[in-house]
Amino acid sequence: MLATAYSGTLVGLRADPVRVEVLATRGPPLFEMVGLAEAAVRESRVRVKSALANLGVDLSECRVVVNLAPADVKKTGSGFDLAIAAAALGAVGAAPREALRGVLLVGELSLEGTVQPLRGVLAHLLGARARGLKRAIIPRANAAESALVDGIDVRTVASLRELVDALLGRRELPIPRGASRCDPHEPTCDLADVRGQAAARRAAEVAVAGDHNLLMIGPPGVGKTMIARRLPGLLPPLSTDEALEVMAVHSVAGLLARAGSLSRARPFRAPHHTVSGVGLVGGGSVPRPGEVSLAHRGVLFLDELAEFRRSSLEALREPIEDGVVTISRASATATFPARFLLVCASNQCACGFLGDGSGRCRCSVEAIRAYRARMSGPILDRIDLHVVLPPLDVASLDGVACGESSAAVRARVERARALQRERRDCGEVAAATNATLGPRDLERVAKPCAAGLRVLSAAVQRLALSARAYGKVLRVARTIADLDGSSAVQVPHVAEAIAFRVLDRRVVAAAA
Repeated sequence: MLATAYSGTLVGLRADPVRVEVLATRGPPLFEMVGLAEAAVRESRVRVKSALANLGVDLSECRVVVNLAPADVKKTGSGFDLAIAAAALGAVGAAPREALRGVLLVGELSLEGTVQPLRGVLAHLLGARARGLKRAIIPRANAAESALVDGIDVRTVASLRELVDALLGRRELPIPRGASRCDPHEPTCDLADVRGQAAARRAAEVAVAGDHNLLMIGPPGVGKTMIARRLPGLLPPLSTDEALEVMAVHSVAGLLARAGSLSRARPFRAPHHTVSGVGLVGGGSVPRPGEVSLAHRGVLFLDELAEFRRSSLEALREPIEDGVVTISRASATATFPARFLLVCASNQCACGFLGDGSGRCRCSVEAIRAYRARMSGPILDRIDLHVVLPPLDVASLDGVACGESSAAVRARVERARALQRERRDCGEVAAATNATLGPRDLERVAKPCAAGLRVLSAAVQRLALSARAYGKVLRVARTIADLDGSSAVQVPHVAEAIAFRVLDRRVVAAAA
């Protein structure tokens, strides 16, 4: 007999449907699999035969043919085991074939028939819901993340025997429960801990308000990392759709094994400077998300920017501009989201002591320029805000009052972002944040007043700003105006935005 079950294969975050057809006829024992299956999928015949034999279903007198359709789509992973076993049970008459209609089945089997957890179950469920499937059966170990998806009846199974009993109507598979719909947005690091560094605090506020990339330059111990780790607490919490999108990326990466709630907190990723280009942007023979995608909707922090491999930094160009990473392979093209806030930190020279007031730095001007040359010019041009952090007098810190808390700054950030969403919702612009405003949007909402234009024109001539840098100054000025609650971009907004493009130029000049 012929029986059909339904499963899926992941290409990036996209879950493509796969129809699993199993034909069982009497004849010489044979287990064939067709449909462009890679090695891990072909090996499922061993796991399925062993799991069925453990149930007492003997295929030694059957010729079994498994077809994974559509045949021109490459199938990867071990998640087809459950669907193949269920269809095989239907094909030999051990389970009703009708019970498999319209049901998504994903799960890996052990030799004894235990259903093992999978990566990417959340992406599978979101894809099945989009295709109109009403029911899904997934591994019980993935119950926490599956409980977060509405609009589809999800059941969990721990063994193949449980599945057979459910298909025969002997038992009901449990519904995943116990996962919270959201967690409180309570940042563990507060900006009030940062004393002094008013310019850096202001740059951090502007960066999160408009989703602008930020570079902090300064000697060790002045607070660069401390400020960076507090940026997620300044961002507004994720919406439900954004949180599901973020968790789907982490599910594909296999980082949701213990997920129990729909986290509203923004992700924060800080890869080591030895990370490879593949580790940073994603890749592999079976494409996996990299750090830029794991930081989607959150913060990607690159500490010691000059120590990163140049090839890794160059790979950041397209994700910064496009907000996605596309990985092309011979069999398929996978796309991962990568809309992140890039925050970078760097010393002023190789020894790190330039500008700390101690006089310990002996780096020459040429050495300083060579150190700065490790940071890609095109990458620096894509960073909106550049700020130099001066050294702090440790003895005087006790008398410095704490700055504003993260909650107070976040309130201003949320008001500024609300203005940006309002402009998008009313059709004035197409972008949700100022950092992604297009050229036409800039002309409509970020064009400064006449005096502001004169200041900007003078800065372009004096600083030799590129066309990209010119646009970034306008975007930052628009964000500063939003923080001030101003509908127009005035001279002070333009002047402050220009200052954030030239502060880092003082580093080499100070050593000359």
